[in-house]
Amino acid sequence: MNRNRNRRVFIVIFFVIIVLLLSGFVYFFIFQTPSNQAEKAVEKFYEYEQEGAFSESWEMFHPYMKERFDKGDYLQDRPHVFFHHFGVNTFTFTLEKAKLIRNWQIEEEVEPIDEVYKVTVVQYYQGLYGNFEIVQDVYATSLDGKWTILWDYKKTGIIEDLEEK
Repeated sequence: MNRNRNRRVFIVIFFVIIVLLLSGFVYFFIFQTPSNQAEKAVEKFYEYEQEGAFSESWEMFHPYMKERFDKGDYLQDRPHVFFHHFGVNTFTFTLEKAKLIRNWQIEEEVEPIDEVYKVTVVQYYQGLYGNFEIVQDVYATSLDGKWTILWDYKKTGIIEDLEEK
């Protein structure tokens, strides 16, 4: 009788271990996909921006972005434009699902990045000049195991049309 009880306990423990292993496997391969990691990186970036932690958000930039923005200038300009000019203290934001893009370029004449994930971000502001939102496609890519953030600087037809006028 004692032997049967020990056997049942062993079987229960065995099945619990199998269920835990399967749960870990499912979590890792479903919830930790590159697209989910990209979304989490973009979300973290905008949480830093929302909190006014611009030093931390700047650190998340891809090297191409760090070439565009000196850290000191970014730390001064970003809050000045968004918080002082708009007359807001903070903002809320939403993210769309990440979409994989291959051979993406931050701007013309720049070496393409093999894989980036495009995440559309909508920032909502209630400010001095009323309520408004900014919609921006943000790109995330993994660089040496770390997720980095990029913005698009390619000229679009709309901008080229405006420059001609």
